[in-house]
Amino acid sequence: MDILNYDVLKKSGYDGYILEKAPEKVMQFGEGNFLRAFVDYWFDVSNEKVGWNGKCVLIQPIKPGLAEMINKQEGLYTLYLRGRENGEKVDRKRVISSVSRCLNPYVEADYESMMDLARSDDLEYIVSNTTEAGIVYDPACSLSDKPANSFPGKLTQVLYERFKAGKGGLVILSCELIDNNGKELLRCVNQYIDQWGLEDGFKEYVNDKCTFCSTLVDRIVPGRIRDPEEVARLEKEHGYADPLLVVGEVFGVWNIEGPEWLEKQLPFKAAGLNCPVVPDVTPYKKRKVRILNGAHTGFVLGAYLAGFDIVRECMEDETVLGFMNKMLYDEVIPTLPLEKEDLMSFAAAVQDRFNNPFVNHELMTISLNSTAKWKARNFPSFQEYLEKTGKLPACLTTSFAAYMAFYSNEIQELTEAGLVCRRPKGNTYTISDDRWVLEFYYDHKDDDAAALAHAVMTNEQMWGQDLTKIPGFEAEAARILDEIRKEGALKAYADCL
Repeated sequence: MDILNYDVLKKSGYDGYILEKAPEKVMQFGEGNFLRAFVDYWFDVSNEKVGWNGKCVLIQPIKPGLAEMINKQEGLYTLYLRGRENGEKVDRKRVISSVSRCLNPYVEADYESMMDLARSDDLEYIVSNTTEAGIVYDPACSLSDKPANSFPGKLTQVLYERFKAGKGGLVILSCELIDNNGKELLRCVNQYIDQWGLEDGFKEYVNDKCTFCSTLVDRIVPGRIRDPEEVARLEKEHGYADPLLVVGEVFGVWNIEGPEWLEKQLPFKAAGLNCPVVPDVTPYKKRKVRILNGAHTGFVLGAYLAGFDIVRECMEDETVLGFMNKMLYDEVIPTLPLEKEDLMSFAAAVQDRFNNPFVNHELMTISLNSTAKWKARNFPSFQEYLEKTGKLPACLTTSFAAYMAFYSNEIQELTEAGLVCRRPKGNTYTISDDRWVLEFYYDHKDDDAAALAHAVMTNEQMWGQDLTKIPGFEAEAARILDEIRKEGALKAYADCL
């Protein structure tokens, strides 16, 4: 079967939106599944909805990559957005045409093409997602490298070329999953300016004429379809083969920290996309961590002990779903600094996301490193609820007891792979966490509920403080742990409702 390109697409009878020619307005470092299912989709929708009329040039950030495959398909690829939206099942296909080409800067001709693009009057934005390890200063990089090895080094080369050509500043949108990603990227660029002895005028250009934005991205992208039967079925339906086909969830939000004028300049808001430009993304990160991630960590450990295996099953159970929603709406949302309507909308979307009929998200996968996760995702909500109301939050307290139960349920052995426990329904499961955490629980494998709760809660290495000093917390957590051990986690969850 023919590989997707513009001619093949026309012959296939596809009747969706396609833009074949447009100015190249975006230089994008990263060509992987996430950016293609998120950023390039957003620009594609902007082309259709508001006539933005722009293309993205992808830059392969490391030597092995997708440039050859992307160029063979003339930048085209198929995107499926799958999940639930307002409670309804969604399986939406779109052929993305916002990408013009992909450059491999480790090939000299493509390096020169990257520099040609840097000097272009059409260029407006630089977008990046080079993984969490991408924004790093490598002092081994030099200005004469073609290209510099690190991403910030490459970006400094690109901006210097543009500065020398007398072209205007750019907006840089960093999507890497680290705190203050835009600020960190700018810090690295300034280090290269100093290391390479570049002129003060260029430093002023980078810091005053260019706009480095920290951003928070939120869309789950499972990536490629791996079932050969489904691939064959889709190829038959499409009338073409597409090795670059990518799948993402329906939900998507892009919070961008930047000046007010940027929201008007970017095409996303006018195109109806969920992309607020805000003075500070920190509250939105807190929203994501406390609600989305906190919901996962808050219910999955007890749910696994209760016999559930994947997230979607939990959303179909009245008790687990009720427990999660009570925890979010009654205990977490009141502690967060954003507008209540915004928080309620985000929490409602979480239920749709967790109930995605296309994703089998295993509870054991979510359980990895739950000690640090509960501390980062759930304990801040616990503390702030307690400070605000003077009462222990029932669901979060039960969640903590379920965490202890999961880590201690009929411990069998400690192996190289992790701590092996036995589930109430009979099968064993292996807990993955820091070795010292696993050794701690193994050492306390014979403790009753009260002794284990005391040992866990006085372990300041785990929590950064002695949790037994919180009035009433130790006694209540021990009581619920004992209940889970005797009557099951589902009973403890039901007691909260």
